[in-house]
Amino acid sequence: MKVRLLAVAAILMVTSGCGLIGGGDDKASGTTPVVVEPAPTEESPTPEETTPEPEETTSSPTPKPSRTSKKPTSKPSPTGPVNNFEVSACSTTKGKPVAKSKVKATLRTAAGKIYWTNEAPQLKLNYPLVKAISWHESGWQTNVFNCDGGQGLMQLMPDTVSMINSRFGLSYNVSNYTENATAGANYIAWLTRYMSQKAFNNDKTFDLSPSKCKTHSSWCLLNLVISAYQFGPADVLANIKTKKLPNPEYVDSVRSLMTSCFCDQY
Repeated sequence: MKVRLLAVAAILMVTSGCGLIGGGDDKASGTTPVVVEPAPTEESPTPEETTPEPEETTSSPTPKPSRTSKKPTSKPSPTGPVNNFEVSACSTTKGKPVAKSKVKATLRTAAGKIYWTNEAPQLKLNYPLVKAISWHESGWQTNVFNCDGGQGLMQLMPDTVSMINSRFGLSYNVSNYTENATAGANYIAWLTRYMSQKAFNNDKTFDLSPSKCKTHSSWCLLNLVISAYQFGPADVLANIKTKKLPNPEYVDSVRSLMTSCFCDQY
């Protein structure tokens, strides 16, 4: 009887051992979820000569021309400047794209225009700013339409276009890439004066030089204009007490593209 009991105990121990081994196999076959982080990102226009010049405006509409939560889909070029632009997964294209060499010339022309011909003729844009915003927004794709409503080179939102057209008595057709570029530059010029008035109580000088900003996140006119292009002026000015940009990553990306852009090869 004693021998039988010992035999039973031995069998139970062997069975228990198999269970432990089986548990080890289950553990080995388990999977560990991997989180893939997106690569870090870093982003002007002209109508034909018949496009009317904009006129005076000082009101404060708050259109939001760009996305606030999209993640960039491209990766930096390993051997060249940052190839950083935002086009969401739900974007579509319509028609044929315009050659980027033509886009570059169009953006240069748009950046060189004076948009405040009467009230602030001293307000001037610069090509690096316009080209960087355009590249970050669309990759200089003239025929891209975002699911949020952004359109073309400058990814202009319908509300933004309506505001610019009504405010300045214009009729930009942003389906045309040259007018899209000019409307976008016009909006940047409007933001420049508006943010200067509201954030710095200044309506005399409008210096968009990077040298006026200590860092890419400083509370300076250039950074505020870039920030407002994506978030809208009201959301940026809501931080006037803390002097913190609501979208520092976007501003940093555009500022970096002003210096070194994949688009410079065209």
